[in-house]
Amino acid sequence: MQSVSGVRPDRAIRVAVVFGGRSTEYDVSCRSAASMVQFLDRRRYEVLPVRITPAGVWLVGADKQSEEQIDVATLLAMTPEPAGTPARTPVVSMAEALEQLSSVDVVVPCLHGTYGEDGTIQSVLEWIGVPYVGSGVLASAASMDKEFTKKILAAEGLTVADGVVLRRPSEVVGDADRNRLGLPVFVKPASGGSSIGVSRVDDWADLDTAVAAAFSSDTKVLVEAAVPGREIDLGVLELPDGRVVTGPSLEIQISKDHQFFDYDAKYVGGTSTFVIPADIDPTIADHLADAAVRTFRALGCAGLLRVDFFVHADPDGQLTVTVNEVNTMPGFTAVSQFPQIWQVAGTAYPDLLDLMIMTALRP
Repeated sequence: MQSVSGVRPDRAIRVAVVFGGRSTEYDVSCRSAASMVQFLDRRRYEVLPVRITPAGVWLVGADKQSEEQIDVATLLAMTPEPAGTPARTPVVSMAEALEQLSSVDVVVPCLHGTYGEDGTIQSVLEWIGVPYVGSGVLASAASMDKEFTKKILAAEGLTVADGVVLRRPSEVVGDADRNRLGLPVFVKPASGGSSIGVSRVDDWADLDTAVAAAFSSDTKVLVEAAVPGREIDLGVLELPDGRVVTGPSLEIQISKDHQFFDYDAKYVGGTSTFVIPADIDPTIADHLADAAVRTFRALGCAGLLRVDFFVHADPDGQLTVTVNEVNTMPGFTAVSQFPQIWQVAGTAYPDLLDLMIMTALRP
């Protein structure tokens, strides 16, 4: 085993996988983490599972030493509440967990949404001085907040959807903004993921209900003009030698039962199809790859990023590439977009984890 950043080659690398969390994407995080824990090569790694409950309690578990499949139920059983003791507070449990995390070589923060992708846990890991996979505090925070993501990318010259930001439930979308945006519009939490709280509005009479649904999971809401075009994602990966590369494009094709790529379309089998590589002109593919890397660098990301685009050509052949959203810790089940992109590129799931960890451990 190669020595990386002071890790001795004569022992396995100690990896903590932190998952769960205090966000609406708790279940999604558990699914991603189950795949990670399953595919981390035990010949190379000692794995420490750490679960954060929806109430914010940190549970440090133990790895399974058998070869059985690790699903979500198994992963939760690996990080149980201690029996026979009073329930611990988030503060006490966090202090106990950080004591153990401070002794690992690297942390994989397999957390989606608030408290995970927004720079919160990254700041804690910076504080205790432990390397971790993925983007740092500022890049995580900026990439998580769709308002600021769009502002940064627009300043970089990249195209983003037109929209209005609502900072409190009492704010409304005025007539001038409604005329500018047109219908349909998409209403979404500013910092949400997995399409939770997202609605498509085809009639302004339905806007208030959609805004209320988005505010139920966030303190800030975006109302965005619908962007025509094909939905194409690119995976960006930073390699241990510092190069930043993109994988083959992925086109999302959803069933006719869904108006957009919502939560069920993402996580219920048979409701969507991924086409990798997307059937697009090589010139467009190169354009998307360049835009994805520019996005990665503009936001100051590290390790990995998934960039979601809308690609549209008008009748005159004029191409418009719009950055829809970014994910600094995208879904990571074996069938999620990001791992599938790299699988088609020739990088198997365990090797993808290796690259991410080696990059995080780079001096």
